[in-house]
Amino acid sequence: MATKLSETGYLSEEELSVRLPSAKRMRRGPIAVVECTQDIPCNPCESACLAGAITVGQPITLLPILDEEACRGCGACIPKCPGLAIFVVDCSRPGDMGTVQMPYEYYPLPEANEVVQALDRRGQPVGIARVEKVTVLGGYDHTALVTIVVTKDLVNRIRNIKLLRES
Repeated sequence: MATKLSETGYLSEEELSVRLPSAKRMRRGPIAVVECTQDIPCNPCESACLAGAITVGQPITLLPILDEEACRGCGACIPKCPGLAIFVVDCSRPGDMGTVQMPYEYYPLPEANEVVQALDRRGQPVGIARVEKVTVLGGYDHTALVTIVVTKDLVNRIRNIKLLRES
């Protein structure tokens, strides 16, 4: 039986299946994955998207819709989402490795090339990842963006990390 976000705190496979970009588009290069499923008054992702690829429309309680063809995978939408529900995945690298770029609002921050535990939506470990890049943003939100390298079969499962070092 499929679980519901409101009951479990994480997306079920059914809820997620309608939010993921096509596999063909993910192989072409970085693309946003908008995992917002709640009808709440929110639209900062729409105004943050420089390519106009995210549409919320009116009323602002509609779910965001991603135009796969317009999305450039720049990640400008990630730190603007107050629900931490936007990620950028990239499966265009040769071989079996891809990347996941995610919001990260914990301290200490990971460092480039650090090995971390990759976590799924439930917070359960699903593998080991390498931090490729950490971008610390200034301005209002200060949300850090962490890009990790993982096997391509995990890019749609991993949504957080746990540091393996002592803090």
